[in-house]
Amino acid sequence: MSRTAAILLAAGSGRRMEGVVADKVLAPLGGKPVFAHTASAFYRSGVIDTFIVTYHDQRQMVELSAYAPTPTLFVPGGEERQDSVAAALAELPDDVKYVFIHDCARPLVRPDQLVALHKIVRREDAVVLAHRVTDTIKEHHGEGRLRTLVRKHLWAMETPQVFSRKLICRAYAAVAERKLTITDDAAAVELLKHPIALLENPHPNPKLTTPSDLAYLEFLLTELAP
Repeated sequence: MSRTAAILLAAGSGRRMEGVVADKVLAPLGGKPVFAHTASAFYRSGVIDTFIVTYHDQRQMVELSAYAPTPTLFVPGGEERQDSVAAALAELPDDVKYVFIHDCARPLVRPDQLVALHKIVRREDAVVLAHRVTDTIKEHHGEGRLRTLVRKHLWAMETPQVFSRKLICRAYAAVAERKLTITDDAAAVELLKHPIALLENPHPNPKLTTPSDLAYLEFLLTELAP
């Protein structure tokens, strides 16, 4: 029987938090750490068989373990996000067929979205959670030259991003071979020219990046509470 794994990325440095919190995935949010909200959503979805959590030091790993689902394998993260993903992929159990990859700094992901993503990946082999861009986006070419991009074609990527294990491992091998820098997992799959499905997210799923994001997440958590 094929199984599904979730790679939960918690090894980021959080430099843009400007020292307001020591570790953004352990920052308090609604009475518990940011990581606890993320882990709970994945556990409650019922679609994940095994968890891999990347961490940046021993102290953080101990604190994360208090909120991690069972079973969870902890893997040391790398210098960059893509290094952490590659390290986690290398530790996947042999019987895993599908892989969710999620930034733990997005604590508002919903269990029903995870169920929907799981259904799509079994059909498409690659799917990402995303939302439509509503601003007008212009490309700057220097010397004041601008080009307006067609908004109806623009999507902002979120996580989770979900793939068949074979596809994402091939994609990351291509990234390593070409010595490329990528900022999300879909970019790796794009190298293989494999189609990627989009699941539109009508709900806020912001990433905790700067100090002001904490207040916004607290507000959203209160608004979304049943």
